Amino acid sequence: MWGYEIMSMGAEDFVTTVGNPLDLVEDIVSAHQWPFERNCDEELSVTVAGTWCDYHLGFSFNSAQGGLQLASAYDMRVPGKRQADVHGLLAMVNERMWLGHFDLWIEDGVPMFRHAVLTRGGGMHASQMEELIEIAITECERFYPAFQFVIWGGKAPAEAIAAAMLETMGEA
Repeated sequence: MWGYEIMSMGAEDFVTTVGNPLDLVEDIVSAHQWPFERNCDEELSVTVAGTWCDYHLGFSFNSAQGGLQLASAYDMRVPGKRQADVHGLLAMVNERMWLGHFDLWIEDGVPMFRHAVLTRGGGMHASQMEELIEIAITECERFYPAFQFVIWGGKAPAEAIAAAMLETMGEA
């Protein structure tokens, strides 16, 4: 888990069958009292405090395609001289992903997790949206150390992945 327990809001209470899934996102982030902005019908931004840093989640809805995209950006910038190594790291990280993927937003040099879902033909339940948010934050938390090792520690991508994926056995 990522340190926050998603409170179940009851899928029967918040179901979107037709319309904009960002209304459901707004209900969920409001219930968690996370700061958010929604300046238009197609986008919503929210900030969630994680273990390592704040995560900036951006939700974009494309009604023509019936798709909802979630991007969770790290609160870090990749210097130009480290971008090639970060691209190598992205390939290694994405091999370990089952849902979503990591990208580097070149314009700002920001690494981020991205995932999209289709919402046509039934919309989304609150529990699905909560799981989507939890997956994004969990994956960001899991790979944060690897990005730090490459960006600030000067490590090679393979070395950073090995160090970040080291799992402890037993209990202290």
